[in-house]
Amino acid sequence: KNVIKNQQKKKMLETKTDPIVVSMGPHHPSMHGVLRLIVTLDGENVVDCEPVLGYLHRGMEKIAENRTVVQYLPYVTRWDYLATMFTEAITVNAPEKLANIEIPKRASYIRVIMLELSRIASHLLWLGPFMADIGAQTPFFYIFREREMVYDLFESATGMRMMHNYFRVGGVAVDLPYGWVDKCLAFCDYFSTKIDEYERLITQNPIFLKRVKDIGVITKEEALNWGLSGPMIRGSGIGWDLRKLDQYECYNELDWSVATEEGGDCLARYKVRVQEMRESTKIIQQALKALPGGPYENLEARRFFQGK
Repeated sequence: KNVIKNQQKKKMLETKTDPIVVSMGPHHPSMHGVLRLIVTLDGENVVDCEPVLGYLHRGMEKIAENRTVVQYLPYVTRWDYLATMFTEAITVNAPEKLANIEIPKRASYIRVIMLELSRIASHLLWLGPFMADIGAQTPFFYIFREREMVYDLFESATGMRMMHNYFRVGGVAVDLPYGWVDKCLAFCDYFSTKIDEYERLITQNPIFLKRVKDIGVITKEEALNWGLSGPMIRGSGIGWDLRKLDQYECYNELDWSVATEEGGDCLARYKVRVQEMRESTKIIQQALKALPGGPYENLEARRFFQGK
């Protein structure tokens, strides 16, 4: 009788579950609804996950069909609202090349300064949430301290903290305000010490290393086959950087190097981004000190687009 009772108890404790398919999303850490995950669960174990992309399509190409470049610039800043200067840059660089429009040297230097400030702001907002995701909350608050300073610089130069609408075909919308160069140089001196602070806090932390080293490894071959770019491909040891390859704006006149790491894991990509913030600071400092005089916009380009 005891054997029968034990067998009955065992059957009661055993639970057989069929795999459950759950639709997670469309969702996003920022709650903007750009990603859907179709997850197959076996109890509490994820056995399959199918990402579904394409939820961010806003009909931008259709909107562009009946807009001029200047009218369209406010739209492109929404493509990547963490690095809006870059979307503005590609939008004006294309017609400048097509129409063979010369950019005043001062405008080119201003653009490079804005692009690298935007890179710093973008990398900072990567670093903070990345650290929070792996269990470290303190850096999340630190990065906002420095990022607000970058946004203060943007606001004083462009009038906007995020969606700047600053680049123009043939130059930039307005010249830098009085005192802005000194303020930006002071930020660079300050920020260099803060990058050291981040590294002292994070880079050799044993818990951090345990959670990022040899995780998410992407080989050089995979990086090339998957068409990766930016820190993703540079973290796999490939020095692919359009600032060096295309030599747009005045990057070839400044002394800086492409940040690469051979590891291909999360740690390597972290190191690449930290090094890129150092290189961006160095680029900004050089551009500010060598900032030439002259016009900030090619007026011929304006007349060209006005049809005069």
